[in-house]
Amino acid sequence: VILMKPKFREHKATLAVSPGRDSASAVFSAASADDVSAGSSAELPDRMSLMDVRLQAQEDEITLLKSSLADALRKLHSHFEVLCTALLAWVRVHAFATGLPDFGEPGQEGCVLHQPAHPLPKPGEVRRPKLRAGSRLCIEFCSCEAFLEMERLILRPVFRWIVCKFLCPLTGQSIKMFIRGRPITMYIPSNILNYEDLKMDLPPEKLDLDWVYGYRGRDCRANLYVLPSGEAVYFIACVVVLYHITNRTQRHYRKHTDCVRCLAIHPDKVRVATGQTAGVDKDGKPFQPFVYIWDSTTLATLHQIGLGTFERGVGSVAFSQADGGAFLCVIDDSNEHMLSVWDWAKQSRQVEVKSTNEAVLAVEFNPSDSNIIISCGKSHVYFWTLSAGTVTKKQGIFGKYKKPKFILCFVFSLTGDVLTGDSEGNILTWGKSAADTKTLGKAAKGAHQIMRQTRAHEGSVFTLCVLQGGALLSGGGKDRRIIRWSADLAPERECEVKEVPDHYAALALSYGEELLVGTTRNAILRGTFSDGFVAIVQGHVDEMWGLATHPFQNIFLTCGNDRQVCLWNSEEHSMDWSTTLEESGLCADFCPNGAVVSVGLNTGRWVVMDLQTRQIVSDLTDGNEQLSVMRYSPDGSFLAVGSHDNFIYIYSVTESGRRYTRFGKCTGHSSFITHLDWSKDGKYIMSNSGDYEILYWDVAGGCKLLRNRYESKDREWASYTCVLGFHVMGVWLEGSDGTDINALCRSHDEKLVAVADDFCKVHLFQYPCPKPKAPSHRYEGHGSHVTNVCFTHSDSHLLSMGGKDTCVLQWRVRGGGGARDGRASASSTSTSSPEPST
Repeated sequence: VILMKPKFREHKATLAVSPGRDSASAVFSAASADDVSAGSSAELPDRMSLMDVRLQAQEDEITLLKSSLADALRKLHSHFEVLCTALLAWVRVHAFATGLPDFGEPGQEGCVLHQPAHPLPKPGEVRRPKLRAGSRLCIEFCSCEAFLEMERLILRPVFRWIVCKFLCPLTGQSIKMFIRGRPITMYIPSNILNYEDLKMDLPPEKLDLDWVYGYRGRDCRANLYVLPSGEAVYFIACVVVLYHITNRTQRHYRKHTDCVRCLAIHPDKVRVATGQTAGVDKDGKPFQPFVYIWDSTTLATLHQIGLGTFERGVGSVAFSQADGGAFLCVIDDSNEHMLSVWDWAKQSRQVEVKSTNEAVLAVEFNPSDSNIIISCGKSHVYFWTLSAGTVTKKQGIFGKYKKPKFILCFVFSLTGDVLTGDSEGNILTWGKSAADTKTLGKAAKGAHQIMRQTRAHEGSVFTLCVLQGGALLSGGGKDRRIIRWSADLAPERECEVKEVPDHYAALALSYGEELLVGTTRNAILRGTFSDGFVAIVQGHVDEMWGLATHPFQNIFLTCGNDRQVCLWNSEEHSMDWSTTLEESGLCADFCPNGAVVSVGLNTGRWVVMDLQTRQIVSDLTDGNEQLSVMRYSPDGSFLAVGSHDNFIYIYSVTESGRRYTRFGKCTGHSSFITHLDWSKDGKYIMSNSGDYEILYWDVAGGCKLLRNRYESKDREWASYTCVLGFHVMGVWLEGSDGTDINALCRSHDEKLVAVADDFCKVHLFQYPCPKPKAPSHRYEGHGSHVTNVCFTHSDSHLLSMGGKDTCVLQWRVRGGGGARDGRASASSTSTSSPEPST
């Protein structure tokens, strides 16, 4: 350690200069020189981008070096303490045998290790040994020969004994895993006698998708329909949901590999077409988007359309109507928004043409003529005509009417006119008429023009729906109104949904006068004009990270960047309540008494909420950076708060979780806290950080860092959510990046580990899984990185949370002895299409 310190100081001094002007100039000069040597024709933006990439790589390397150095210093200090302890113990034994006084405790007054050093005697010099009374012993060597004799007879055997006793176990009973080139040492527990003989098998338990919470309405339109079976069909993430409104059951079509973006119903009301986005694999390579056509009765896939044809994703799909649904129109998400028509039964493309460079929001066949297609989007309405394998396009002419920024939706009236809803709040009626060629030119001949403009809503007209008798429904934006219009566009009835401050994304007729309304805040409402509307499907509208399950009830809590905190009932499959905070919620945990829940926010602030009153009973702040983990001790007497400022704040908890007092702060991590767990006795904490450290803390002893991690190898943990540790080492794939796994959770019976990865997958491993390449069951359904997983209190279900897909999936745990199956909810009668391969 002494020899390393000068180099360490020099290294620190070099690092300290980096933010300065001279250092930045040097980096810039080096980058510029490299750029010139590579090619002097490079543009300045390219050079700046290259310099940013190199600077980020250097910062990552510096962070890794700092972490490795800190880890090495901790190991040296730990080994030094082991050597001193062993030497002192050995000398004590021999001192007792020879009648010499005690050496004292290390660090205490009177310890011989803390006595002043005595210089070695000169050759020929004679010194007499001096013994001091009490607990002190100071031996002054009589000659160099005496010292050499003592070194030969005592020190060398003691050193060999220490190496065999202490250092060999440290090296022989530990293994290393590597993340981004950094070695991480894992110590093998004492109960594992032969690590090499451990066998990693698939767990006998499996997961079945039980329920899907949420609906995608924030950026999709016309994606809510009611089937003759009484099921509402809609989608979120990679799952198409068939929700039986009366029976309150779900079925799921799960063949898609990425987020579903559009939906169309065949004229027979049985077959369904759904298109998905492209997505990317774990190496960043794009997948190929496509359209599935499937049977809504059996959930069997009938055809796959357009694999390798579409770019980026499928934005809109529509079945033809006049010919019994023989053709399918598809518009992709490429720059030109390619429009193609397919004979889907033969899986053959009939025609393909460039649509527009602007956004396309909807496409439909004319219900009375399958050779006419209409599409709309940003500042346009296009009328397409198919003839002899070719397609021609005519743009709708706005003439004297103001051209809106967006045409959001359209329908066909019973008279054959096209009715569009735009961003100005108007319903425009389009039809063919004698064109005014003098005003509009020759191109206007045969074009569609606006026949009538009807003022409908304040703000945008988001959705239109034609009823059987020719009446029209429109859903507004800012005014939150739903209006029923007669066939000649005279307003008949309207209602305002005051309870849901939202825009409407889709309308569907359920039974008689009953309506289903999809909203842009990812909710589905059910009701009538007379009785009003209530939400039957709800969800978050932005990225989610916080998930916690109740310690003894079938409820769980979610929070995210939309500032919503939602309490869900996993047995009734419903939202009990939702409240809005002032800031984004990123983590949460229930107090063991089940009465309150703590929620960590993105500014260092955290609040404690009463589950019954929904009121905030405590409001505290630690630092000014986001909080990443909240964790109560097993008995609820302490709360640990992990922050991005590298600290863990410890609070003592009183008054049944309503009063908090700062107890201490754990200081020692060199990066932000990611995960932490309490020991079963509530005295210790295990924590992970952003630079892949595993540290242990003695909370009861004053929040001290336990430098000898070997001593914690046999400690039992009340929960296991740390992604780095011996017992979960096998969940990491070879060559994994440190961010590939976002969260994991051990079941309460300590038999399973569920893992949320960065590639939209949920994995189920056996616990423990301490060997690399451990096998797992893999489940798909999320369309974004999976941010969190958590078992319910009885281990009967697993909850997984998507990030950007704003979806919560509830999985039923089956197998493994049958105890879990018996605890499954009686109302969980959902079925799914055959799940993807394991």
